[in-house]
Amino acid sequence: MIRETLSNAQKEAMKAKDTARLSTVRLILAGIKDRDIANRGAGKEQASEDEIMQLLAKMIKQREESAKVYTDGGRPELAEKEREEITVIQGFMPEQLSDDKVREICAAVVAELGAQGLKDMGKCVAVLKERYAGQIDFAKASAILKDLLK
Repeated sequence: MIRETLSNAQKEAMKAKDTARLSTVRLILAGIKDRDIANRGAGKEQASEDEIMQLLAKMIKQREESAKVYTDGGRPELAEKEREEITVIQGFMPEQLSDDKVREICAAVVAELGAQGLKDMGKCVAVLKERYAGQIDFAKASAILKDLLK
């Protein structure tokens, strides 16, 4: 489904001659193709929807870091380009959950798994990634889990 959406977005961007959106969509599709090739080498199927959502989240994080570096380096025009790409990528992701909702979900997962201490953090993160790929910032979720599992 996401592949179809991206393919249609690429066609629409070409027709509209929206070069910024087109280049970002092409980057996303290239990333997905790379993941498919890596999966094929490992004997797996093509990238799942969850893997694609994780890829999109990673792309956003990379662009946020780049925008910060550009801003700190006195290159606001490059930082703005990165932020525009973030906006395009976010358009293909599900709605991000609020911090309060993430805390609630983390607490529910800890209770469900009966997690006790930081040794169970990996299990909790795995469940969150399985259920909420693309909807949660896992850096924030990890911090919340660490706090809950002390």
